[in-house]
Amino acid sequence: MEDDPSQDEIIHLVNSIFEVSDFIKTEFSLEFRIDDFEFSSKFEDLARKLEDLRYGCKLETVDGAKYVIIQKFSPRKQRKWMNPVWTPRILFAIVISFVMIDGYYRTVEINVLVNIGDPFEMAIIYTLSLLGILGVHELGHLIAARHHRLKTTWPYFIPGIPNIPGLPILAMTPTFGAFIQSRGLTINRKILFDVAIAGPIAGLVIAIIVALYGAYTMPVIDTQTINQYVEDGGDFIGLPFGNPLLFKGALAVFDKDDQFFVYTPVLWASWIGFLITFLNLLPAWQLDGGHMARTLLGPKLQRYTTFGSMAVLILLNFWPMALLILVMSSRNPSATLLDDVSPLSRNRKFAYIGIIGLAILCAPLPANSFI
Repeated sequence: MEDDPSQDEIIHLVNSIFEVSDFIKTEFSLEFRIDDFEFSSKFEDLARKLEDLRYGCKLETVDGAKYVIIQKFSPRKQRKWMNPVWTPRILFAIVISFVMIDGYYRTVEINVLVNIGDPFEMAIIYTLSLLGILGVHELGHLIAARHHRLKTTWPYFIPGIPNIPGLPILAMTPTFGAFIQSRGLTINRKILFDVAIAGPIAGLVIAIIVALYGAYTMPVIDTQTINQYVEDGGDFIGLPFGNPLLFKGALAVFDKDDQFFVYTPVLWASWIGFLITFLNLLPAWQLDGGHMARTLLGPKLQRYTTFGSMAVLILLNFWPMALLILVMSSRNPSATLLDDVSPLSRNRKFAYIGIIGLAILCAPLPANSFI
């Protein structure tokens, strides 16, 4: 292992990047007053170099003056149960099996009403559709993180509850999505915003494609078939949530929005994809939308958007998610940035207006639906 750099080397590094007008050495830190007008990109460069040297830096303003504060930091201890190599693989394998089981039994249930295909084949298509949405979502995060040279883990897929006989109410989704963890320090608002927005946008594109394919392949069920199904003892369970506008739009493209329909596995995959996108776009906690809101509003105002998001979830009957956000946000409310001074660009602010619109289009608005 290489020796740690001396304080003189750190001082020389800072002076080679910034115009330093004052320097203060304390017991635990080195503080530099900088006079650079264009400081954001320079601070990014310094932060990356210091991280490689196992030092951390923070940009702060005091009475209008900008200071770079540098301290030594210790590497994070890896949790024993969160092995960065095997844990993501094991979780991914579990989620694949859960999605396959879910798709198989959903097809079996629907085939009683109308034949949509072999359960095993439909389970494969369902798995590709749902994990395609989630996988591309996480891939968007990874690509943006790599672009900004932010170190991250591989995605951790979260197992849900598959649709198996005996669990008709609890079996909403075989997976609760996925997440990646940062293994480095998030430098500024620009990087946090770009990484946060990339995932939902990428995943939403695939969700729309899946919805269109699902709407195209969805069978048209005539009234006689429905009546016969009911006479034979069949029953339709009302979905306690509504359908997103984008979901309805996909049906409308093929003139199926006014017809009786069932949630085929592919359609259900798109519905889950829209739901997860909607949840991620909420300006709450450390969800993707929460990160974006934090870059625009700051950590204090973001607390109010978190509470507002919880209220929206309760109105939409997603109170368990609201409760989860309440608990988690009380422990770790928002991301910490090394440079919380540099403002977000105008284009990114305009992009966030579009994000609000997408969240509305993906929201499961109340409606009468059946599965």
